[in-house]
Amino acid sequence: MIGTALPELSVELTPTMVVSTALATMDHTPVHHDTALARAQGSKDIFLNILTTMGLVERYVTDWAGPTAVIEGIAVKLGVPAYAGDRLTFTGKVVAGDGDRLTIEVRGTVSLGDHATGTVTFLRGEG
Repeated sequence: MIGTALPELSVELTPTMVVSTALATMDHTPVHHDTALARAQGSKDIFLNILTTMGLVERYVTDWAGPTAVIEGIAVKLGVPAYAGDRLTFTGKVVAGDGDRLTIEVRGTVSLGDHATGTVTFLRGEG
């Protein structure tokens, strides 16, 4: 099991996706939905918020682990912004295992480089 690669997941970061996920997480910070303001503050465009990034990391792992998996811990470091119009691609592999507890090393990249890197530890559920 250790060393097993997870299948790649690629997510198109459309402007609608970036805005709707920010609003769904009650994040009304303008850099996540107002292009003109984001650019005025030095950004290339609007970009994903932290909660959306974390949700996508969880989705990536649980899509592979299955619906009965229970996440115990997430340690993610944010890197470059994930701008609207880009593609966020996740890769991962199993780096530790102890019985039903597994740790996955996750990397989410965009055209600028690493957007999110870290680990997710979970218990494999029954089912």
